[in-house]
Amino acid sequence: MVSARQPLSASVKDVAAAAGVSLGTVSNVLNRPDRVTAATRERVERAMADLGFVRNESARSLRAGRTRTLAYVMLDASNPFFTDVAQGIERAAEGAEMSLFLCNSDGRATREATHLEHLEQQRVQGILITPVEPDSSLLDAIARRGTPLVVVDRIRKGGEFCSVAVDDVLGGRLAVEHLIDRGHRRVAFVGGPLSIGQVTDRYEGARQAWAAAGLPEEDLTLLAVDSLTAASGRSAGERLAGIPSGRRPTAAFCANDLVAFGLLQQATSVGLRVPDQLSIVGYDDIDFAAAAAVPLTSVRQPRQELGRAAAELVLDEAGNPAHRHQQVMFTPELVARASTLG
Repeated sequence: MVSARQPLSASVKDVAAAAGVSLGTVSNVLNRPDRVTAATRERVERAMADLGFVRNESARSLRAGRTRTLAYVMLDASNPFFTDVAQGIERAAEGAEMSLFLCNSDGRATREATHLEHLEQQRVQGILITPVEPDSSLLDAIARRGTPLVVVDRIRKGGEFCSVAVDDVLGGRLAVEHLIDRGHRRVAFVGGPLSIGQVTDRYEGARQAWAAAGLPEEDLTLLAVDSLTAASGRSAGERLAGIPSGRRPTAAFCANDLVAFGLLQQATSVGLRVPDQLSIVGYDDIDFAAAAAVPLTSVRQPRQELGRAAAELVLDEAGNPAHRHQQVMFTPELVARASTLG
């Protein structure tokens, strides 16, 4: 049996004829409703509903030169931190009556470049990106070609476009100061690769706190991992458990919560009691942190606020000729829970 093809949506001409108005009046109802009397607007809207009229946004975008769409190229869709940032962006986009494309670079520069090329071709209103490499010349080229662009969760020096980030050096200091205050004198930093700017900044903050306390440099151990995943945390946990108890760190500061979850899981599996034998601090304070088997102490980032602020900046650049680029820095805070408090 051959199904009948659905009829095409009614046109603006059909609506105008059904409502007994001009094409210009229908256009005003769609684009400038304040110019139309309430009675006429109601008549046109009734005709649209009766005819099943669907606005042709593609045609409108073609005339305007831009779609009513923002795009966020996230670094890792498997990390809840970035999906929380995306929620903040989406809410700002909805407030501006725009849609949001979500793309995942998966930490690969080639995949990121492909996404950016496609988004430029789609003529999106603006691009938000947590880049693989913040200093990539590709980002500069996009901005020069006229697409508003904001770097999210990275600091971009030079002022060529806006950026929104969190003070990760401060976050690292807060984490290690907390562990020092809890009496720990052998601490491991678990994170990597150090080519990721946030990881380097968090480690630098940890080192600053350690030095300020006058503690021996060799007692702050770097346990480098290949990725910021729970699997990497479990691997680090195996290495940590293999250190003789007299030299083993009594606490670990992990570069993000996923690594901390993996470390917590591995520590529990080999019989290390948390926090009695190993205290653990994560970073990001994603929603699962408080719900872990041992609730996780973590450095909280304002994830949705980060996304909202970034979206507001890109929207301002897209619509405000007097826009000035800004580098917005948020302040993290430490949230102490059972993984360090006992």
